Amino acid sequence: MDFMSTVKGSLLEGFYPAGWDMAKIDACCEKGVEREEFWNEKFSPIECMSINDFDTFMGHEIAMQVKETYEQGRKLAIILPVGPMGMYKWAAYFLNEWKIPCDHVTTFNMDEWADGEGNTLSSDNPASFEYSMKEAFFGKLNSTVPENQRNFATKTNLPTYPEKIAALKAEGAKLVLVYGIGRMCHIAFWEPHFAADYKNEDEWKKAPYRLGAKLHPLTIEQNAITSFKSRTTLVPCRANTIGPALFLQADYAIGGADGALGRGMGWQGMSFLTTLHYGPDMHITSTFIPTLPGKLFYLKELAGPLTAECN
Repeated sequence: MDFMSTVKGSLLEGFYPAGWDMAKIDACCEKGVEREEFWNEKFSPIECMSINDFDTFMGHEIAMQVKETYEQGRKLAIILPVGPMGMYKWAAYFLNEWKIPCDHVTTFNMDEWADGEGNTLSSDNPASFEYSMKEAFFGKLNSTVPENQRNFATKTNLPTYPEKIAALKAEGAKLVLVYGIGRMCHIAFWEPHFAADYKNEDEWKKAPYRLGAKLHPLTIEQNAITSFKSRTTLVPCRANTIGPALFLQADYAIGGADGALGRGMGWQGMSFLTTLHYGPDMHITSTFIPTLPGKLFYLKELAGPLTAECN
């Protein structure tokens, strides 16, 4: 007796995207982190034994991208998330210790809470991603990213991302994607149900962004748990977000899966393992991540075994 054998006629019938093969997802949960043929040869999952290791390793990886491009005399365009967040204090620590300035860096925050028209929270609202980035990263750097080189996903600025990134790449900039993986396997807030709006994968891959995008109910609950201390009523139901046309351009990707809750509980194990093993599919956004060069840092317990347990 399991999900597949009991879903028909239940309240969850039709709840998950039509493109999800639940039996295939279940099989992914048994595979750990063994390599797949479709992975990029320069993609690797990196095990972390604790959240402290996770934050430090991921922060170091971000700082190294800033340091290496600085030493190469090359510009860096970097797409940043608000979640995970613990790595930013370490990225700032390493850059400050190494005395690396960030004048060559242009940042693009990948998403932001929004209403149905794409209007966002004010930058001084503690729930806004712009506020969070200033507190967690920009404000901790001794030689920070210039303010006019920080981009946030507002209604007016998000549509400028494609042109800005294209111009930077034309100048030889390296494009780095930093990301987390959502419960619904989104990257940024590019939800899996968006796939139904496109004729095929090629059309889906050309989508650069959405304003006021409708978020999946499980994305709302994920954020209620991880960012709002369980208070669902504070979580906006929509967001502005970049799309595949931007994040799949990345020359290098740095990911993080830290969704363990303690006492053996977690919300991200299935999402993490599906990302690794399902194979690229536009109905499950994060499945394209292993096709990019980079590192995906994860807490050891998320690799399984994912089994029933009384907590």
